Amino acid sequence: MLVIPAIDLQGGEAVRLYKGDYKQKTVYSSHPEELAKTFEDMGAKYLHVVDLDGAKDAKASNKETIKKMREAISIPMELGGGIRDKETVDFYLNNVGINRVILGTVALENPEFVKVCIEDYGSERIVVGVDIRDGYVSTSGWLETSQVYYLDFIDELEKIGVKTIVCTDISKDGTLTGPSFPVYKNIAQHSKIQFVVSGGVKDDDDVYEVNKLGYYACIVGKAYYEGRIHLEEVIKNVG
Repeated sequence: MLVIPAIDLQGGEAVRLYKGDYKQKTVYSSHPEELAKTFEDMGAKYLHVVDLDGAKDAKASNKETIKKMREAISIPMELGGGIRDKETVDFYLNNVGINRVILGTVALENPEFVKVCIEDYGSERIVVGVDIRDGYVSTSGWLETSQVYYLDFIDELEKIGVKTIVCTDISKDGTLTGPSFPVYKNIAQHSKIQFVVSGGVKDDDDVYEVNKLGYYACIVGKAYYEGRIHLEEVIKNVG
């Protein structure tokens, strides 16, 4: 299993939100590229990055910061947040050297676009973020909730060739109350899609539980920043 440290960007800084609320944020670093290097030095095999400004405003607002992060480390990076057109996908994959991009809002609004991206770049480089609020898919940086049930959405993604999703229960994100294991159990029973557990991870035991269940990967964010997890040891043990 992959243990994937997360860095959320806002205004060029590494921050964390509480339940996706842009008004409830904590700044953890003014130099995200140094933080990225720290994670690589701990043995992380992948890095998860979200452009929160991009997710909210549909603009690639942290390009320069993301470039610095890419240059600072050699491990693969995945990036999400405001990536809603081919030009931005191409820029990050081919110019910056991001290994895979995470499409969110556009995947719900224009699944044909996701299909085209998969055809052009391959399913290993195009990931979809499935962000859930009360069982329904949320978009636009978690500011809007659709009427699309998350399992129905995952069905549609599989049909167009999506192989991997990052699934976040917004009610858990930044809360340190543990992942929504019932949600992930539903996905595992319902679908063959590969998924990344995201949101709520609070300690070592949560990561070990995800590993025990045989899931593909687990994102660790606030638990690390708040000193609740022995990240280097966990990575060594499971991923």
